Amino acid sequence: MFGMGWTELMLIGVVALIVVGPKELPGLFRNIGQFVGRARGMAREFSRAMEDAADQSGMKDASNVLKGLSNPKRYGLDKVKEATDFAKWTPDSNTGKLAEERAAAAKKIHSATANAAQKRLDEQARAAASDSALAVPEVAPIANPKPTPPDVLPAPRQQPPAQTRRTAKPINRPVRKAAPAQTRKAKPAPTKKG
Repeated sequence: MFGMGWTELMLIGVVALIVVGPKELPGLFRNIGQFVGRARGMAREFSRAMEDAADQSGMKDASNVLKGLSNPKRYGLDKVKEATDFAKWTPDSNTGKLAEERAAAAKKIHSATANAAQKRLDEQARAAASDSALAVPEVAPIANPKPTPPDVLPAPRQQPPAQTRRTAKPINRPVRKAAPAQTRKAKPAPTKKG
């Protein structure tokens, strides 16, 4: 209703209550309601009159003709829609040829990389063989060497036992008893004025 929310309507009601007064407020709201009802009735009557005038002038017929012109089946656009439907699409022979060419190219790439890897391994083996040929020959071992004791690992170093802290024994001391509370208050000594 006119794009007004409840807060705006409440504000208008409060202002009307202050300005008009509580006695005349129900009558004011009744008159406003009757006015709004008349305005809506006039708007309905006007829209009905416009629709009748459009019917008499042939506007409805023109709108039906325009709707018929926008029908795609009338101009063969349904065939265009069928031609562009990819759900029924089947690949032709060109894609098969492309797949074969791609498979051949992939095979060539795999064989080339395998040859390169084998060539690299052969070179590494040759380099290792030439390094071993240049190495210093080993000296022949001495006959009947003394048997060496097996490598003995030293025993793990043991931690000294943890020292426990000695706790002192409690000393038994006599408990002092508090002096009994005084029930009488002592009178202060009289002071001499003088």
